[in-house]
Amino acid sequence: MNYSELFSETQLGPYILKNRFVLPPLTRSRSSQPGNIANTLMAEYYQQRTGAGLMVTEGTQIEPRGQGYAWTPGIYSPAQIAGWRKVTQAVHAKGSIIFAQLWHVGRVSHTSLQPDGAAPVAPSAIRADAVKVFIETGPGEGELASPSEPRELSTAEVKELVQLYAQAAKNALEAGFDGVELHCANGYLVNQFISEQTNRRNDEYGGNLTNRLRFLKEVVAAVSDVVGSDKLGVRFAPLFESTDEERVYLGLVESDPHTTYIEAIKVLNDADIAYLSLAEADWDNAPDLPNDFYQDVRDIFKGSIMYAGRYSIDKAQRVLAQGYGDIFGFGRPFIANPDLPERFRHGWPLNRVDPTSLYGGTAKGYTDYPYHQG
Repeated sequence: MNYSELFSETQLGPYILKNRFVLPPLTRSRSSQPGNIANTLMAEYYQQRTGAGLMVTEGTQIEPRGQGYAWTPGIYSPAQIAGWRKVTQAVHAKGSIIFAQLWHVGRVSHTSLQPDGAAPVAPSAIRADAVKVFIETGPGEGELASPSEPRELSTAEVKELVQLYAQAAKNALEAGFDGVELHCANGYLVNQFISEQTNRRNDEYGGNLTNRLRFLKEVVAAVSDVVGSDKLGVRFAPLFESTDEERVYLGLVESDPHTTYIEAIKVLNDADIAYLSLAEADWDNAPDLPNDFYQDVRDIFKGSIMYAGRYSIDKAQRVLAQGYGDIFGFGRPFIANPDLPERFRHGWPLNRVDPTSLYGGTAKGYTDYPYHQG
């Protein structure tokens, strides 16, 4: 198969990407403690992977209540902004483009991760099931735990959260990022507002689909005002089948996912954002999204479309040739292969991922994967 088109330049907002390979958001839990601060080790990790046309950071909590896993970085304190500046400077020194993924976990958290041990916040007071959070039990040590019972946000607090997203976007610009991506997938806060499974509100943010999409619409508008809509991406993870495994790893299944997500994508198209990122199921033998969904997304959304989720180079080439997608995220392959695009270009073998070092730890399994010696 001829992969030359995957190595071609492509426009993304004001930027020209050198290829169509993306380092997608990948939680690695290596931030410095205390304070959840991006550090020099993280700067090295991202700089190693600057062969990607676009890089998107791991999920980065916009405020202290937005954390659901120990040691993930934030972007709300001056120290965190300074830490991320090390990363953006390292990436820009290699001539690459990097967006910050803005993250709030909502109900997928634990009281031990919350300020003053408070309950996590959510659209509705419905505990997350079939999912675990990761809590610290000692310095450098932690364990999986069930999420705590959340409390429902007041209408005023929802509006305050919209402004917290805008402030995080300002912080990202101050840290030197080229743009931001909103994490609206995987059962986290924005997804919780969109989903009929988790939003039982009776105010302007709940009830019918238009109301459930209101938080998304307001956050997109507020962040666009800060960074410019042409420097904004949004990630969804539409699921069309329901099993516990899917709920754990990708989020929430709607009774009519096609309508839910097509209407959400219309909101993004109307906002004229730079790109839409769609995370597909990534477990063994997972089904592709339905062809009519791929086609409707392409017909409706006029910006760039990114797909990710256990993509092979062959699948990326096929989806590109079909016209459904423009850029493609490669998660685990990029973890183990800092020089992934060059390995693809030359047909070199790929390093295997060490599953024991994915989350937390040191340089081992993070910055010590070898480049191809050829």
